[in-house]
Amino acid sequence: MQAEASFIIRNARVLTMDEANPRAAAVAISGNRILAVGSEAEIDAYSGPDTHVIDAKGATVLPGFNEAHMHIFGGSAELRELSLMGVKGFDALDKALKAYAADYPQRDLLIAQHADYTILSDDERVTRHHLDRILPDRAVLIFAPDHHTAWANTLALKMGGILEGRDVGIGNEIVMGEDGLANGELRESNAIRPVSALGETGAREMLGVGTGGDPDHVTAEERAADIEIIREGLAYVASLGITSLQNMDGSLYQLEMLDEIEKTAGLPVRVRMPFHMKNFMPLSDLEAKAAAWRERFNTDRLRSDFVKLFMDGVTESGTAVFVDDYSHQPGWKGEPLFSQAHFDEIAIDADRLGLPVAVHAIGDGAVRMVLNGYEAAIEANGRRDSRNRIEHIEVVHPDDVPRFKELGTIASMQPTHPPGSAGLPLEPYLSYIGEERWPHAFAWRTLTDAGAPIVFATDWPVSPLDPMHCIQCAMTRTVWKEGMQDQRLSLHETLAAYTRTSAWVEFMEDRKGVLKPGYLADIVVLSADVEAADFADLAAIRPVTTMCDGRITYQA
Repeated sequence: MQAEASFIIRNARVLTMDEANPRAAAVAISGNRILAVGSEAEIDAYSGPDTHVIDAKGATVLPGFNEAHMHIFGGSAELRELSLMGVKGFDALDKALKAYAADYPQRDLLIAQHADYTILSDDERVTRHHLDRILPDRAVLIFAPDHHTAWANTLALKMGGILEGRDVGIGNEIVMGEDGLANGELRESNAIRPVSALGETGAREMLGVGTGGDPDHVTAEERAADIEIIREGLAYVASLGITSLQNMDGSLYQLEMLDEIEKTAGLPVRVRMPFHMKNFMPLSDLEAKAAAWRERFNTDRLRSDFVKLFMDGVTESGTAVFVDDYSHQPGWKGEPLFSQAHFDEIAIDADRLGLPVAVHAIGDGAVRMVLNGYEAAIEANGRRDSRNRIEHIEVVHPDDVPRFKELGTIASMQPTHPPGSAGLPLEPYLSYIGEERWPHAFAWRTLTDAGAPIVFATDWPVSPLDPMHCIQCAMTRTVWKEGMQDQRLSLHETLAAYTRTSAWVEFMEDRKGVLKPGYLADIVVLSADVEAADFADLAAIRPVTTMCDGRITYQA
């Protein structure tokens, strides 16, 4: 007797991402699994009295998007904060912050996001004095899009106890003015946290990034409020057609909140969470914490099975690490957060424990150090299918390109990050890396052609989370100078980097990332045919239905 489908999606242009059966017209789902993929006639045979039919109206149907690099707690909290995206000039900043302050008279700290490094002008950086002119009597903190730099006014610096400066550790800086006081620019999380902790959430959403640790004390009310923030964020994630997210900061506090959501309401998105290894942590934490979390959180809906590190910062604040000097600052290459020997030790031990590693490395110097560590792990432990990754790879030295394939290292990259894409300015980035490094920046095509597996994501909340916007950015990227190589991938390669390869990098290619019988029913139905659309119009194509684990998690 033929099984009855709980759902049938028909009248569709199904891109299965399954190379053995790439296209279909309909999909049948039973429970949380795909029952069949095929022609309408084949799939209609699974229809019964209780089958719910979804008419795709000739639009694309894909495996649910897998956002391979994001920050769920921070992104969720920012949905309630001011966005300065697209704001340019002092007058526009003044207007936006004053309106925001009027809307939230009770907030102890006004936090705004996505302030370009050049928000005032191409050659003037924000200081506390600019912010004092706007709101002298309210504490203000504004973040750069990359979240590695923030600017605070005098009151916020005073309240955070850092107006006179403070030692904030290697790779972090409270920038000081000529008057001996902090000038308002705060570089990296140790410098930012004394101010951000004054906000509504006590900066608990930043602990996974900043310390990899948990809050010292949380009341029941605060924890309930944090869970509600994350639930709002997860609903937003599902509304964009995303069925899996790979978080890039970790803490037990976040894992336990996600576990509670799963056990009560059920997670609308599958979550992969790392153990975040910081440079001050003992090596024994890999076994005591990372490996222990892997045992405790190990389902198809919530897992903690890898280690995340930061090797450097970002180019715009001078904290990225390069092989050669910054073009605008001779003598400065950046300072890594780990020594080579220390990172090698971590990579070897994580590998010994069977824990994949993902490392934030922006500059080519940091990328090289990470590759060296992965090579050291192979030499120490023998070669295994480790699926280690490097996150961002904004610049890669040409000598290191072939090493990705040799070492089996995944390139995890963000199409919304190249200057000139997603509304980002070209400066100061292009001047800082210098024209000789432009051909090796955001080198998706170069790395793919050299045999590196590639996954795409947004690094939300650093960039807008919408996968269709990200895919449009990937397909419409232009070169910075005539004669430079076009680094774009094809539409199908780009879609694979958001679905099939992102499942593979999680060791879940046997159950998700493609639409085929027996696989998990993680599916997105779009509003139009992506293959027929102009690349410049891809972001206008919207998710109509998101299905995760066989249940509808979003319906337009």
